[in-house]
Formats: sequence, structure tokens, C-alpha cells
Amino acid sequence: MNEKPFATFQNVIFFILLGIITIFFGYLLQVFFFALFWAVLITGFFSPLNKIMLGKLRSPNLSASITLVVIIICLILPVGLLISLLIKEFIEIYKAVDSDRSRWLDNITSIINYLNNHPLFARLDINHDFFTAKSAEILKAVSEFIFKNLSDFTQNTVVLVIQFVVMFYSLFFFLRDGDRFISTILHYIPVGKYHMDTFISHFLNTAKATLKITFVIGGLQGLLGGLLFYITGIDNALIWGVLMFGLAVVPLVGCSLIWAPAGIIMLFQGHIWQGVTILAFGALVISSVDNLLRPVLVGHNLQMHPLLIFLSTLGGLAVFGVSGFVLGPVIASLFLASWRLFLELHKKEEIES
Repeated sequence: MNEKPFATFQNVIFFILLGIITIFFGYLLQVFFFALFWAVLITGFFSPLNKIMLGKLRSPNLSASITLVVIIICLILPVGLLISLLIKEFIEIYKAVDSDRSRWLDNITSIINYLNNHPLFARLDINHDFFTAKSAEILKAVSEFIFKNLSDFTQNTVVLVIQFVVMFYSLFFFLRDGDRFISTILHYIPVGKYHMDTFISHFLNTAKATLKITFVIGGLQGLLGGLLFYITGIDNALIWGVLMFGLAVVPLVGCSLIWAPAGIIMLFQGHIWQGVTILAFGALVISSVDNLLRPVLVGHNLQMHPLLIFLSTLGGLAVFGVSGFVLGPVIASLFLASWRLFLELHKKEEIES
């Protein structure tokens, strides 16, 4: 009789200590969250290749090492090269905006004057001084934004290198011991194998679908958009192409946020054939890439409403930064999977009762 309350008290103390230790462990690893997240994500993407290599070589260490080399060649090196080119282009843009601000303002003033002289816009009575002042403020903000982000990036170089080292180190062991890790987690967490398999399936399917959209559709749209801007004589075509590549993750609108305003601005500046070419090519070719390839690449892997994809992508970018374009849809997918499992369990209990 007297041992039961004491045993219960011991259990309560144990669970409190377990919770405290777990919280401290999570706090200890939080700095590496994004490195571990990308390591898990890349592992899920390249695990089929690793399994093929393992079946042929019969050596977990060798197959994981070869898969890691393939990842470096196919993924890391191109991304690193692209980032170095972007940094160079952003430095050039900062110098251009900061030193030639008056030239930019002259171009904006000419556009406003063109609008004022146009019969259609003359009735609107556009305030020349107001738009000129606001344009100067926007140019200053853009210049400061580029300078701040370049400064933050260069100051955090050591942190980024450490994150990459942690990601590569974790990636090797995730490739080699991924199945063992999952079995260990299933052993210690009071969750059924069906539920864990459901969560893992939703995580990998959503992440793979998002990465396919980004690297295939976004890469193709960015390449076409960059070449289009280069042919039509728009400066810093590489930057605009990369921005279109990034905006491809946003459903519905995507990279049209770049090429549509660019085409309109070219028309207002009097560059008729360039503006018409940009708008026509963007509407007929660049947008068609998304409409044609998205259903083929995604298929049934991303079983979410377009509105939820749109909101989760933007929310992920706002909360988690660059990694949010994958993490946002993944969290939304796990949210839907959790409620779907809850309803299944509730229905099962009703049938049993």
C-alpha cells in the first residue's frame, strides 16, 4: 500500500528529469538544426542511389562515401559556384546603385514624364515630386539592404563553414546508418511503426516534390529568364535569372513577378521590341514550363491544396529563411498527416466500441 505512492513519486521525478535533459539536449543541438535538416533531406533524396551502391559493393562505408562524392559533384559544387557568382554580381549592383543613383533617378523621372505626357495617364495627374522622392528612398533602401546582407554573409562565413562541415559529417552517417537510426527512434519513442512510416513518407514526399519544383522547374525558368534578359539587353541578367529561379517555389505567380514588370518598364522606356519580347516569351514559354512540368514532376507526392502550398511556402520563408521553402510545406504536410491519423484512430475506437 505504501510503496505505490512512493513508486509513483519516483516516476514523476524521473519524467521531470527526462524532460529537462531532453530540453537541454535539444537546446544544445538547435544551432545545427538547419544543417541536420538538410542532411536528412539530402539523404532521403539520394538514398536510392546509396542502396544501389550498397547492393553492388556490399560495403556500407564505401557506398556512403561514393554517394557523398556524387552529392558534392552534382549538388554542392554547382550551388557553391552559383553563390560565388551571385556575391560578385551583388557587389557590382551595390556599387552601381550607390554610385549611379542619379542615373537611376533620371530613368525613373523619364518614365514618370512619359506617363504624364500619355493621354491615358494624363488624367491621373501623377505627382512628379512625390514619386521622385519615393524612388530615391527605395534606391537608398535597396543599396542599404544589399550592403547589410553582404556584410552579414561575410561576417558569418566561419559559421557557414561549420554548418557545412556538420551537414557533411552527418550526411555520411545518415547514408550509412539511416535505417538503424529509424529503428532506434521507433524503439524508444512510443509511436507505432505505421504512424512513423506515415510521417517519414509525408516528410520525404513533400521535400522531394518541393526540391523537384525548385531545381528542375525553377532552374529551367531561371535559365530561360536570364537568357531572355541578356538578349534584350537588361543589366545583371544573372541576378534576375537567379531571382526567377528562387521565385519558382511560389505557386501561381512565381517568376512572373520579375519578367512582367521588366517587360512593362521596357515598354515605358520606349524599348518596344524588347518589352514585347519579354512579355510574350514570359507568358508563352516561361509560364508554360511551370504549367506543363509541375504536374509531371510532382504527381501525387504533394497532396495539398495550392492555397496551402502557397501560404506554407511564404510562411516558411518568413519564419525559417531560405530553408523555409522546403520546411514550410513539410510542416504543413505533417500537420495534415497528423490530423488524418487522429481521425483514423478516432474512427477505429468508435468501431471497436
